[in-house]
Amino acid sequence: MSNIRTDLALEASEVLLGKEKSADGVTVESEENEGVIVTKVDITNEKGSELMGKPIGSYITIEAQGLRENSPQLQKNVTLILSEKLKELAGPEKHKKFLVVGLGNWNVTPDALGPKVVSKILVTRHILNSFPDEVKNSVGDVSAISPGVLGITGIETSEIIKGVVEKTKPQAVIAIDALAARSVSRVNSTIQISDTGINPGSGVGNSRMPLNKETLGATVIAIGVPTVVDAATLVNDTLENVLSSMAEKSGGSGEIFKCIKTLMEEDKFEDIFNALEPYSGNMFVTPKEVDSTIERLSDIIGNAINITLHPAIDIDDVKNYSF
Repeated sequence: MSNIRTDLALEASEVLLGKEKSADGVTVESEENEGVIVTKVDITNEKGSELMGKPIGSYITIEAQGLRENSPQLQKNVTLILSEKLKELAGPEKHKKFLVVGLGNWNVTPDALGPKVVSKILVTRHILNSFPDEVKNSVGDVSAISPGVLGITGIETSEIIKGVVEKTKPQAVIAIDALAARSVSRVNSTIQISDTGINPGSGVGNSRMPLNKETLGATVIAIGVPTVVDAATLVNDTLENVLSSMAEKSGGSGEIFKCIKTLMEEDKFEDIFNALEPYSGNMFVTPKEVDSTIERLSDIIGNAINITLHPAIDIDDVKNYSF
């Protein structure tokens, strides 16, 4: 199971810790409110980092199955929760100057989340000096960029962002990107925030140079949504569900049950991946309603960022400042 790739720290903790809520260097805390589950995974030392395969830091996951549907009240609740968590990691109390980066390929819907979010951000860096003094404290210093991908620009995304950061000198970078999940149920229904930076292209297996404080010289807050699962993961999960159903129907005894149980205990992912490789290559799968879902998710994330970075904007009037 540990071979199954996931960008979500929550899923990594489920695979590696099981039902345990902590290990040396890793703690997991969850709370639920009105159908929204918020889980915080803290990796506190090198041992925890090695176990999880992720950098030391905090990873906050917001889950709501209703995000796939058009539920205005749920979207409002998730927006407020996301804004609250963003303030904990990168709020105006900690930083005053922000660069919002929309990672991904705007021509490919499952990878277009970042650019779509950037299109909804209220940018003020170019007009901030024209505001009266009494207004400046209620508006953040915000700039934004969608740098595209290597295949479109011929330039590494990290090189573009590093150049912009060196010129504009933001104190914090908020980077939005598509991720990959190991569970189909979390596709387009989960938002992860972390203070450890991000690897552009990780959602589709094209990891580039990481964007973090070490590479950019500024705090990097990552916001990601799993929009795809790889084909091998999908087949693996389907097979596990089929085997579980067969085991239940077998009555829990006899040779058939023993055979099924043996299959369930084996790590099948590597075999499935190798079997699919000649036919599908590096195939990723996304739900058919991804267009409308990405639009809703970009609204939620864009609105949450605007509320977080501009103190004068609240949830009731944020729509007046986004597109």
